Amino acid sequence: MLNLGALGFASPWLLLGLVALPILFWLVRVTPPAPRQISFPAIRLLTGLVPREQTPARTPWWLLLLRLLLAALVVIGLAGPLLNPKVPLAAGGPIVVVLDNGWPGAERWSMRRDAALSLVEQAGRAGRAVALVATAEPRPATPSLQPAVEARAVLLALESRAWRPDRAGWAAALAALEPGAEAVWFSDGVDGPGTAEMEAALKRLDTTRVVRHQPGEGAVALAPPQLAGTSLDLRALRADAGGARTLRVAARGEDGRTLGEVPVTFPAGETAGTGALALPVEIRNQVARLELMGIDSAGAVQLLDERWRRRPVGLISGAQSESAQPLLSDLFFLDRALTPFADVRQGTLADLLQRGLAVLVLADVGQIVGSEQDALTAWIEKGGVLLRFAGPRMAGQTGDALSPVRLRSGGRVLGGALSWEQPAALAPFPAGSPFAGLAIPEDVRINRQVLAEPDLDLPQKTWARLQDGTPLVTAARRGQGWIVLVHTTANTTWSNLPMSGLFVDMLRRMVAISQGIAGGTTDKPLAPYATLDGLGRLGQPPSTALPVKEPVPAAGPDNPPGFYGDETARVALNALGAEDALVPLPLFQGVVADTYAAVEEVPIGPWLLLVALVLLIVDGLVMVVLSGGLRPGRVRPARGATATTIVLAAALAALSPALAPPAMAQASPGSDVEDARILDATLNFHLAYILTGEPEVDAMSRSGLFGLTRVLAQRTAVEGGDPLGVDLDTDELSVFSLLYWPMTSAQAPLSDAALEKLDRYLKQGGMILLDTRDGVDGTGGGEGTETLRNLLGRLDVPPLVPLPPDHVLSRSFYLMQSFPGRYAGAPLWVEAGPESQRDGVSSIIVGANDWAAAWAIDDYGEPMAGLVPGSPDQRELANRFGVNLVMYALTGNYKADQVHVPALLERLGQ
Repeated sequence: MLNLGALGFASPWLLLGLVALPILFWLVRVTPPAPRQISFPAIRLLTGLVPREQTPARTPWWLLLLRLLLAALVVIGLAGPLLNPKVPLAAGGPIVVVLDNGWPGAERWSMRRDAALSLVEQAGRAGRAVALVATAEPRPATPSLQPAVEARAVLLALESRAWRPDRAGWAAALAALEPGAEAVWFSDGVDGPGTAEMEAALKRLDTTRVVRHQPGEGAVALAPPQLAGTSLDLRALRADAGGARTLRVAARGEDGRTLGEVPVTFPAGETAGTGALALPVEIRNQVARLELMGIDSAGAVQLLDERWRRRPVGLISGAQSESAQPLLSDLFFLDRALTPFADVRQGTLADLLQRGLAVLVLADVGQIVGSEQDALTAWIEKGGVLLRFAGPRMAGQTGDALSPVRLRSGGRVLGGALSWEQPAALAPFPAGSPFAGLAIPEDVRINRQVLAEPDLDLPQKTWARLQDGTPLVTAARRGQGWIVLVHTTANTTWSNLPMSGLFVDMLRRMVAISQGIAGGTTDKPLAPYATLDGLGRLGQPPSTALPVKEPVPAAGPDNPPGFYGDETARVALNALGAEDALVPLPLFQGVVADTYAAVEEVPIGPWLLLVALVLLIVDGLVMVVLSGGLRPGRVRPARGATATTIVLAAALAALSPALAPPAMAQASPGSDVEDARILDATLNFHLAYILTGEPEVDAMSRSGLFGLTRVLAQRTAVEGGDPLGVDLDTDELSVFSLLYWPMTSAQAPLSDAALEKLDRYLKQGGMILLDTRDGVDGTGGGEGTETLRNLLGRLDVPPLVPLPPDHVLSRSFYLMQSFPGRYAGAPLWVEAGPESQRDGVSSIIVGANDWAAAWAIDDYGEPMAGLVPGSPDQRELANRFGVNLVMYALTGNYKADQVHVPALLERLGQ
């Protein structure tokens, strides 16, 4: 490669062709004379005619210059000229390409990968080996050297990941490389763990260059929100402290619906922006995802689980002063303290448990007996938190089955037998307590408490104690839930704790340990449920993802960000934690710093060859004019094209591939036909069948749907086109209302892309008839049953039940009780229960009667397959089932709509 500043040449040796310009000058300087037209009036006049020697005319200077320019353009164009050529590589040694592909650089991933591709292409032109290091990928023992062509293929397949780069690990792997290589680090511009180790490993090599983003192009991320009363406090981070900037954060539900939007503003010179999301409690509890709009990165997404939801808390008091002195009651203080961060409810115990609670607060309730105690115990064991406050009623008790510790009757009161000389203060909270870290106000004093009997496990059950060591808050695990007892009252009768901010913070911590009404975490490992990719898209977890346990680890290759658990109990693992920050990558000493260029390297060789081709055409036209080819009255074509022009035309024709731009992905053969096919399926109704790869089965499916289309046209208003075969890997499914899928044992397993497309088709309203074709007793051979089991095992399919007698499918057009095909008697299976998202319509129908064979007709309208057992009305019932099936797919539950029953009865009466 030859670099001349703003201009470079990929193949400079071809410039030697300019030496041939003098030879070309000699060839192109002669122009043959134009042919003369001579009239011969008579033969006798030729006697005195003396032929004169014709001297070639001189070539005009401008034509000579045109031809020399044409030849020079060809030579220069073939030399591969480049505008804005890259910095030339240092001589010798391999190239080490270090590429950050973690989430901090996901927003501009394509820019960074294109820069790496350009470097790899440079290395290929120089014939140098490449060691490719993607810092977010699992690291090998030593990066392997490979040809530039192979490295380019790996780069093209590389994707941005949803976790931070493992720079320390890859730095250890790079230490095994021998010095003498040139390293270029295409960084994401964000500092992080392992940066110093990566710097040291690269400095061992001969030449190191670090490429980073332009100012203002740094990473942007969304930090975990904070509960603040009835709203969520939002905080966004950016690596570059530039000018003022405003982004929008969208709150979305599990189904992708936008539940709210709020701006987040970065002040000028600040790296953090804030905002507040205020939504009604019912709507906010449906938020499953917060995302920075317009930022494609896993770091711009925060998945929310039960930890960020306002949890319902029930209040029950056993005191008599609730109505007499409401401003002094336990419920008044509890309601004021809990309302900013919880959904507070009051009522009877039975009513509160039926409505669903995360925490139940009992203020001075002495005993709970009978069925209510059993119901409350079962609720706690399933994950509920019972929070009890002491009072006069509990002071006379020694505890019950719903107390975490045994109690001493009478309690401890200021001025009593077990009195203090002064009201007692709180001791610092122990390290294992949920209250650890909370500041204790100096003026909080306890005047009376309920004492706990000394036990061996009392210290382990104590979350808070007074300065004399007596417990103030005790707790015990019960099943998956907790029983917590505060040994003083919830009002100011026994202490001034309810008047302090510490009381609110303690309640917030106790509500936070609850699992919520949708379930929570357990000590068991939680399997991956749905994970994020590097661009922040939620999808199926990769096969390499491992389960997590509490405490949830940091995101990484083994545990990508996403949801872990199941539909009832899920934990959110996010790419950005509460303690994480975005810090710009520092400038390294002794390392060449560079930025991703805004102007890329542009090859201009094809354009120069195109100009040469145009000049060649101009030269040919000029030759025609100079040789008299355009003279009026000529019948024969002109012969003015010179040998030089012919030679240049042949050369450009041979070099025409060089005129083409770099190879791009071409459309698959028949793409125009495929587009026309999809357009026709969009505008017209077609029955479709899924191709199995077995010609006989596919032919029977086509003939069967062809016969059913004929029946529909004769008996209904449905006029369909010819049946279409569908390939799950390549064809669009959303244009078809109904798909027929015969099962065969030879069908290849579905790819992940096909499964994802099929799952999306079913959830968006599509319908599939799955036909195992083996009959009720296996007379068909049972070849599709195992295939069906494998298929349903990999699809998100709800439970299936035999078709109920009153199902809409049995009366969508004909009233039917049986649904035979080629075989009769096999049950028909549909989804169990109503499906609100599909308006009560089953997306999957499963049977074994081989309906396509019963519907199939040949070109003469004759049946193509025999029936088993072959009753006279079996084929007619099969056709009727086909009509009902199509009507069910097109009209849904219309026939089940009771709104139309009076109108239908009135019409029948008329």
